[in-house]
Amino acid sequence: MIGVRSERMEDHPAVYRVNQLAFGRPNEADLVEALREKGGPCISLVATLDERIVGHIFFSPVCVESEGVAFGAMGLAPMAVLPNCQNQGIGTRLVREGLRECQSLGHDIVVVLGHPKFYPRFGFTAASLKGLQSEYDVPDEVFMVAELKPGALDGLSGLVKYHREFAKV
Repeated sequence: MIGVRSERMEDHPAVYRVNQLAFGRPNEADLVEALREKGGPCISLVATLDERIVGHIFFSPVCVESEGVAFGAMGLAPMAVLPNCQNQGIGTRLVREGLRECQSLGHDIVVVLGHPKFYPRFGFTAASLKGLQSEYDVPDEVFMVAELKPGALDGLSGLVKYHREFAKV
């Protein structure tokens, strides 16, 4: 049975391993470590299967800057599932639970750099359609946004800036 819960301190080594194996490199695992050390509001959930951690999702604050205006949103990154556990609905559960948690904590906007065929099922659309651009040079279809509160982006636009730790990924 797959469960999803908040990450605990004793989960850190298993979370590191999940991210490292899922991405085939340590960059995303190191990013999670760096963002944890930075502190601040974040959401970190794990997926468990028979009490073993098989997936992880992380949300951290991002800043959207426009002329004379700045506002906050949450950035979904990274999301990882152990390779031998992929395509079993674990990532879907993590994203759904993570977005619910974001919403329950009062966050109205979530951005993601991710697979354009995976994230739209959760309400993500191309961020450019909502007036947002990524600070990174990425294809338009992979930078997406979800409004957790309908109309949250009405009249807003800007450049999404991530914590500097993301530049190392």
